[in-house]
Amino acid sequence: MTTPLLLADIERAVRSSWGADTATPAHRPHWSQDNPSRDQCGVTAMVINDLLGGELLRGEVMVDGERTDYHWWNRLGLGVEVDLTREQFGPEEIVTEGVVVPRPPTFVRLREEYELLRDRVLHKLGGPPVPGA
Repeated sequence: MTTPLLLADIERAVRSSWGADTATPAHRPHWSQDNPSRDQCGVTAMVINDLLGGELLRGEVMVDGERTDYHWWNRLGLGVEVDLTREQFGPEEIVTEGVVVPRPPTFVRLREEYELLRDRVLHKLGGPPVPGA
């Protein structure tokens, strides 16, 4: 009998797997342990989707009324939202309500970063690779 994964276990594995190499390439020079979730939201949301299913949500990041970026997170059953990277934003950055975005059938952007994060998380959770991911 295997021990079930708890959300706390998944969160710990994800947070300890972030690095400059899993952030978006443009942000890598600015990545810091002081704000490790910065620019990790897209790949993190995809890994959580691999592990827990549900829906991908995307909101706009607004500063002074202008969109500066997008933010990604997850919605699980019964409307429970999981956002492991929300703390990356400063007080001047406002994230709009999320809209459901279909999971892309194949990765083009951030594929290497996603695969690296996914493999690190799965290793820390002691599980096999996700088939077809």
